[in-house]
Amino acid sequence: MATQFLIRTSYKAMRLAAAKHLSRTPVRVMCTAKGIPTNEEQATGLELRALLAQKKGKDPYSIFRPKEYAGTSEDPHIVPSIGDKRLVGCLCEEDNTAIVWFWLHEGNPERCPSCGSHYKLIHQELPH
Repeated sequence: MATQFLIRTSYKAMRLAAAKHLSRTPVRVMCTAKGIPTNEEQATGLELRALLAQKKGKDPYSIFRPKEYAGTSEDPHIVPSIGDKRLVGCLCEEDNTAIVWFWLHEGNPERCPSCGSHYKLIHQELPH
């Protein structure tokens, strides 16, 4: 009986201490006077750079889907590169399992040796 009394009193004492402690701690509210922060307000570093570039209409880190081109000599597929040549792989047909690889050099558009699609290499600077 004495042990039950000790257990009950210690349990009540712990509950009272926890209640006093909780009443003294400040409550953090998720939405402040301005509301929930936007992505631009809480983004930092590389994410912030990407968001600011997207606002300007640029895509410095190739986040967006590339623009589609016809692949003709007048409207070739654009291939960005930081050098003067790049290895390009062409899936000539939709259901093709083999990739045709060829080197693309800066300058005039070049054709895929298999299907004849035109590709043009343009020089692009690194964003950082």
